[in-house]
Amino acid sequence: MPFHVLISDNVDKRAVALLQQNPDIRVTFSGDLPREQTIAAIADADALVIRSATKADAALLGYATKLKAIARAGVGVDNVDLDFATDKGIVVMNTPDGNTISTAEFTFGLMLSLARHIPQAHGSLSGGKWDRKSFTGVELRGKTLGIVGFGRIGRQVAKRALAFEMNVVAYDPFVLPDMAADLGVTMVNLDTLYAQSDFVTLHTTVTDESRYMINAATISKMKKGVRIINAARGVLINDADLAEAIKSGQVGGAALDVFEPEPPVDNPLIGLAGVVHTPHLAASTSDAQNNVALDAAQLILDALLQGRYANVCNPKVLQK
Repeated sequence: MPFHVLISDNVDKRAVALLQQNPDIRVTFSGDLPREQTIAAIADADALVIRSATKADAALLGYATKLKAIARAGVGVDNVDLDFATDKGIVVMNTPDGNTISTAEFTFGLMLSLARHIPQAHGSLSGGKWDRKSFTGVELRGKTLGIVGFGRIGRQVAKRALAFEMNVVAYDPFVLPDMAADLGVTMVNLDTLYAQSDFVTLHTTVTDESRYMINAATISKMKKGVRIINAARGVLINDADLAEAIKSGQVGGAALDVFEPEPPVDNPLIGLAGVVHTPHLAASTSDAQNNVALDAAQLILDALLQGRYANVCNPKVLQK
């Protein structure tokens, strides 16, 4: 009997075709599946492919009787209950490579928009005004960019910043200084990064240490007028503290693609002067969505047909 793969979110159809062409795989896919239908379909599923819409929490996974693997078409797995999955012997995998370039390019777009007030100037002219004086910006050349988290995306952002003749410093406790030096980047501790940076961009994962890492105390360590970019996770920032810092002038502006929660509710940063905000678009290119979907499909094929797992987010499950 073929393995049953449930795809509960809307993924690129080329990934669906990759699974369907294998005679040992049976696919259930109809775009974004309502939770009630996902609950019904997961009962006999051997594998689950999701993006961010499906909440693979304990309540949902509790209905799975033979689920072996979950593949997230994307990087973040905060919509998956990893502890529950581990207890049930379900391997959770992600696709960290497919949207790296899209996210890095979007981060740089946010930084340019922030430095040159591009969205605000567009809105002003669309409203019938010809106002040049209000939108004087700054060059990126010669400015220092601090990158918090020097993984795949952080390194790609650094390459682009260096091409713009920026000085780049980075913080990541898991990256050796020599690796960064080969790219022309200096590894520093967080306090040094905050003190030196004209722009700070976040590309770290969410941990107990990084949660709300941008707050009143850390902002006070930064240069006056620093600009902050976040295309990682909204929970890295204390929104109220950042809003107050922008109002006081300690922070010169922020460009935000992610929020906590999403969509944002009564967020003090939405609509605040000096803030550029977008609805979680960093990975939203046709290229990236195709890449991560195909990667997720291949992960499932390797897991079900060969017992081979990659990009495992709950490695303890492999010790069970």
